[in-house]
Parts: sequence; C-alpha cells; structure tokens
Amino acid sequence: MTDPMTTPDPAMSQKIDTSVPHSARIWNYWLGGKDNYPVDEAAGDAYTAVFPGIVTIARSSRAFLRRNITYLVREVGVRQFLDVGTGLPTAENTHEVAQRLAPEARIVYVDNDPMVLAHARALLYSSPEGATSYIDANLTDPERILQAAASTLDFGRPVALILSNILGHLADYDQARSIARRLMDALPSGSHLSVNDGSRGIDPVFEQAQDAYNSSGAVPYNLRTVDEITAYFDGLELIDPGVVSVTRWRPEPGSPAPQVVAEHGGLARKP
Repeated sequence: MTDPMTTPDPAMSQKIDTSVPHSARIWNYWLGGKDNYPVDEAAGDAYTAVFPGIVTIARSSRAFLRRNITYLVREVGVRQFLDVGTGLPTAENTHEVAQRLAPEARIVYVDNDPMVLAHARALLYSSPEGATSYIDANLTDPERILQAAASTLDFGRPVALILSNILGHLADYDQARSIARRLMDALPSGSHLSVNDGSRGIDPVFEQAQDAYNSSGAVPYNLRTVDEITAYFDGLELIDPGVVSVTRWRPEPGSPAPQVVAEHGGLARKP
C-alpha cells in the first residue's frame, strides 16, 4: 500500500524550489519529519547551532495544539475545525487528534505552499463518520478561505479557528490582526480562536537566531510581543490560563513543572 505521508503528487513536486530553505520544511525537520531537503536541514542546523532551544519550541507548539484540540472536543463539544496555515503533515495533526476523540469531527486545512499541496493527500484521510478537506488559499485572502470552507463546515454551528505559527509570517501586524478578526467575524457564537506564535522579549538568543534566519533569504517570520499576541483575542473570552508560554497552557496532569519558552499562545471563545 502506498504511504500517503511520503508520496507527493508529481505535478506539485515540480513546483517545489529545493534550492532555498523553507520554513514549513525546516519546522518539519525540527519535528522529526522526513518531508524536507538538504538545504532545509542545513538551515535548521545553522539555526540550532545558535539557538538549540528551537527544537523544544517546535515540539512544544505541537503539544500546545494537541491540548487545545483535546480541550475543545472533550470539554466544549466542538466538532468543527478550520486550521489555516497547517504546514506539512507530521504526527498529531488536527484531524488525527480531533477524530480520535470524536470520529464525526470535520476539519478543513488551509495552505498555499506547493510542498504542502504535494502531500495534501495525507491530510485528506478522514474517519468514515467525519470529513477532512484541504483548501489551496492564502492567509491574506480570508474571503476565499471562508467561501471554500463552507463546503465542508456548517457556519451555523461553532467552529474552532486555528492560527498556529502563521500570523508571524505577516510583516504587517495590523494586517495580521485584521485577518484574524475577519475570519472570526464570520463564525458563530461559541466558536473559538486558537493562536500561538514565537514571542519577542523573552529570549534574546532566540531573537538573534530568528533575525539571522530572516536575513538569509528565506521567507521571514516575525516574532511578536506577548501583548501583541494577546491582542489577537480582543473581544473574545480567554480560556484560563490566558495567553502564556505554550508549555504552560493546561499542561498534562502530573507532568513536571514546564519551562517557559519563547512561544506564547492562548484559546478564546466568541461570545
């Protein structure tokens, strides 16, 4: 049987530039995935040489998302997810976590990266009771995202909007806030917003490594202050403990006291 996680669409693969490091592939490399190239490994290794903690941040970010989804499914009863900027499939993807707990859950992934498109078939595997679909769209086109997502999601029922490590790719912070607000405005009461991004003002070594990466020719990623990340939730009801280091958002019971990492996030409900 063909493994969908490792067999890309040949037509899409031809559009992939393997000469320039790409953030999604580097992130995949840090998470232990296989969907990357030597140029990405080299860039990832150069980054970790300056700031080894980036691997912890990447894995803590994924664990934060898993706990968010688990909370939403088990404690809130959310059954619909709109994951924008999903990146490359690794382990514990949104549909895997949600449908493991609620097989009827419906998930829409959004990305416009050729590498992700080449592996989109891996994201389309759904439980028979639920649905998983994929939209080729840019974060900067929220109207297209909402229109296409309506084919899979019922916007008359609560939806969880996931913006995980994607808003930092927008250099214009006001634009990032506007897009998050536009997407949430289209969702009904009881919907939730999950955001996490790399944070500035926490670890100067992290900031040095990120600034060097941004000047390397790769697509830049902009760190935000904790206050800026918190402002994405304006008008919404933050779920305890609010916007915190992702390691400290509802850690697993009995786990050791988590360290603070320079990645902050939160979850909030639309009244």
